[in-house]
Parts: sequence; structure tokens; C-alpha cells
Amino acid sequence: MMRGLTIERTAAVLLFALIFALAARVPVDTDTWWHLRSGDYILTQEFIYTDPFSHTMQGEPWINHSWGAQIILLGFWRVGGYLGLTIYMASLATAGMYVLFRMSAGSVYVRAFIIVIGATAAAVFWSPRPQMISFFLSTIVLYLLYLYKVRRIDRVRLFVPLMALWGNLHAGFSIGFIILGGFIVGEAIQNLLNPRSADTLGWRKLSRLIIVAVLSVGALAINPYGLNMLLVPFQTVGIGALRSFIQEWNSPNFQERQTWGFIILLFATLGAIGASKKPLTWSDFILLSGTGFLALTAGRNIAVFSVIAVPVFAYHVDAALRERGWIIKTVRRPSPLMARVNALIVVLAILGAGAKTLLVLDDQIVKLELRRVLPVEAVEFIQRERPADP
Repeated sequence: MMRGLTIERTAAVLLFALIFALAARVPVDTDTWWHLRSGDYILTQEFIYTDPFSHTMQGEPWINHSWGAQIILLGFWRVGGYLGLTIYMASLATAGMYVLFRMSAGSVYVRAFIIVIGATAAAVFWSPRPQMISFFLSTIVLYLLYLYKVRRIDRVRLFVPLMALWGNLHAGFSIGFIILGGFIVGEAIQNLLNPRSADTLGWRKLSRLIIVAVLSVGALAINPYGLNMLLVPFQTVGIGALRSFIQEWNSPNFQERQTWGFIILLFATLGAIGASKKPLTWSDFILLSGTGFLALTAGRNIAVFSVIAVPVFAYHVDAALRERGWIIKTVRRPSPLMARVNALIVVLAILGAGAKTLLVLDDQIVKLELRRVLPVEAVEFIQRERPADP
């Protein structure tokens, strides 16, 4: 077994240990707590159809589009506390990047380099919230399209149950339809302009994909709120207060270092496209430009752009390297000594990722971070002094 542990496989393990460690952080996102409370309310009292929490909107109709993910998130919290929330977040982030790794072109080293850039960009979005499930499922949507077009493997029927599931987890299902819609439009243009190109998905296959997409829209109605769930993304975008008071709904602030990964990914992808002789397909162009626009208008969409950009980036980097004869030869069978060294590196990488996870979840670090982000002292004062109502 150890003889099969090549340097390439070792590099892959190192890569995903690094990504897990990157995603493992103190879970202090302010939205996490009301998601946990909502999940607890559903399990211990009743399903939520009206607002049971707020003072000004109590009793008003509420489509709790994240109800399924809230129950999952609550499960991680009940089992593992802060560690559980961190594992939830880091596991979904790592799984999503692994899916992108699988569909990307090039050697392990090229893909690892690009995945690190993509993960650095997307990490600004990673937090213990239901949207992490949408991040992972968006990579699955892209992977199914990759199988259908590039590998000629037809799994598009899975879109229907996938969207039905997604509609019960988070309103980020709109991302799935953005990817599907952009791909369909791009392939339609490709058929009109370059019908004989090897990169073109034929009309027959495209028609099948359109039918599946329509059926997937209908599948969204299979949820406790029925067809009203379809309106949630449009209603959310129309809430003006989001841009006024919530940072992630505003354009990225490029003065902040956490956005620099996005800048690097954006320009590196454009550079790779320019360096390669391979043409940019219309579906890639529409998805890349569309999600790029979304990312520039709202920082929360940077992760969506990363999902789209990573495979495009990898494809053109690999093409550019091959065109110049710059190919790294792989070692198919390492020597016994090298296999042992690789095994040691793998063990150390896994232990390192675990140690980093436990380190950031040190009780004192968590308490300090909670006090920095949340009004902990104000709550303690109210609980201690019990001030009279105004």
C-alpha cells in the first residue's frame, strides 16, 4: 500500500490538509446563532411559518429557507460545540475544493497551485452557516456539467433530486440555476457560432439539459413552503437594507487583504486565458463574466466566482504549458524509502491540520474572539443587573 503513495498523491493529501486548516477558524459569524436557534425551535417546538423571534415582526409570515441546513448545523453544534461548527465549515469547504480539483485539468502540482489560489479567494465566504452547503452543492452542479460535456458521462438526471434537496437546505439554490442557465445559454451560442467545434455540446444533448433544468425548477416546490420558495432569492435581492447595513452584500473593499485572493484569481485566470491558444468557450465566458460581475457587486459572491474560475484557470494553464512542452513527469512507483518519507509527510500534514483546528478553538481564544465580535459584555450586564423595562 505504501508503494502506491507517490509524491503526487502525497501532494494531494498535503493540499487538502492545508485547505482544511485554512477553513478551520473560530466560528464567530453573527448569523450562526440565530440559525442554531431556528433549528432548535423546529426540533423542540414547531415548524416555522411565522417569525417567532423578533419584536417588530413577530407573527409575520416567514419563509425560513434554511430550515434543513439549520437542523444539520444544530446537530454539529450539539455533538461537538465549537469544534463541531468548525468541522462542519472546514469539511464542506474541503469537499467543495476537492470536487473542483477532480474536474480541473493538469498535473497534480498545477491543480494544487490553482486550488490554493481559489481556496484563498473563496475563504472570505467560509463560515458556519447554511450557505456552506450551497458552496459545496454549487461545485456538484458544475461537476455534473463537466461530466456531461467533457467526459461524455450523462448524470444530468441527478439535477432534479439535487435541486429538490437544495431547496430544503438553503436559498442558494439560485446559484445552481445561475450556473445551469449560464451554461445552457453559452452552449446555445456555441452551437450557433461554432457548431462543428469539439468544444460544442450538440443540440440534442443541450435540449435534454434544458428539459432537466425545467423539471428541476418544479422540484423546488417539494418543500414545506411550496412554490413560495422560488420567490425567496428575488425577494432577498430586493431588500435594500442588506446593502445598507450588511458588508457582504456590498462590493468588495480591495483595501482589505482578505479580498486580495479574489484579485489574484481574477487576473491570473485572465492571464492564463491569454497565454493559452485554446479558445475560451462561450459557456465559460458567460459563467466567468457573469459570476465575476456578481462578485464585484457583492462580496458574498466571490466564492461563486471561485467555483467557476478554478476549472477555467486550470484548463488554460495546462494548455499553455503543454503548448510549450513544459510537462512535469510523474513518478508512478516510488522507491521504498521515498514511500516511507511520503507516508511520514502525510501523517504530519494530517496531524498539523488537526493541531491547527484545536489551537484556534482553545477556550481562551474562543472567548476573546466572541467578545471582540459579539456584544457579550452587554448580555452579561443585562443578565446581572436585570434593568427595568424602558
